[in-house]
Amino acid sequence: MRFQRHSGFTLAEVLTAIVAFVVLAAVAVSMWRTHELRTRREDAVAALLAVQAAQDQYFGKHARYANEAELAAPPPQGLGIERLSKRRLYVISVRNSDDNLGYWATARVKLLDRKNPDTRCVELRIDQNGRRFAVDAAGADRSADCWRAN
Repeated sequence: MRFQRHSGFTLAEVLTAIVAFVVLAAVAVSMWRTHELRTRREDAVAALLAVQAAQDQYFGKHARYANEAELAAPPPQGLGIERLSKRRLYVISVRNSDDNLGYWATARVKLLDRKNPDTRCVELRIDQNGRRFAVDAAGADRSADCWRAN
């Protein structure tokens, strides 16, 4: 008797390969999503740090911090900061204290939708002392999470 050898894959081998592929794809998608959210948050952080640096320079020249109206004005009359972050994901604003010796710079998510589902870090803020704050969509404090990478 002669046996013929068939080449190919068994059902068990095919199922094992499919399961391995699905697990790897799930891990990769999760890691990519985490990376994307971190990159989005870095856009807000970079914008706020730029406002902080510009405010420090402005204060050195004028002995007060620039207000919301002076945010986009070119230096030396203003900060020269656009009202949208570099990637256009966050709206940047400045709120001053009554004596103009303090400020809050805020980066708020421009739009929450399927492309930007980050409800965890909806608003990031920094003040004249460099204190960093963040809140989620429900208003809960997320400062440690949102500023962690920076």
